[in-house]
Amino acid sequence: MAPTYNYGKLRVVLVEDEVYTRQIIKQILHQIGVRSFTEAEDGKSGLMEVVRTKPHIVFCDVHMKPLSGLQFLEGLRQIKVKGLDQTPVIMITADAQADTVSLARERSVVGYLVKPVSIQQVKGKLDQVISNNASLQAVVAG
Repeated sequence: MAPTYNYGKLRVVLVEDEVYTRQIIKQILHQIGVRSFTEAEDGKSGLMEVVRTKPHIVFCDVHMKPLSGLQFLEGLRQIKVKGLDQTPVIMITADAQADTVSLARERSVVGYLVKPVSIQQVKGKLDQVISNNASLQAVVAG
């Protein structure tokens, strides 16, 4: 039996440049039970949101301007705020090319979903990330 998580305790930052896609992903997160999330429309504002809100997890697109999702990941991993550089990131992108997936993995991405995504895919990846992260488990327990 799969563990039951209280997703309402999670703080999430969603970094996505397409308004429509952001709305869809927000709706999916809301259906799963996530209540606390902020949005950013590119990697640069995404980094500012991460520093401001100190989220438990980030969902991020790959192809954005002026700062791409991969550049966002590089910036995030270099942040000198304790623990923030280890924030789990799940990429949600239309790009399934092997080299893009490899670059994301090199930057310690914890999940990679290809658009369009379903509620089951997002929840499954979120559960997988939580089950592999003791500090996230402590946040969403019960």
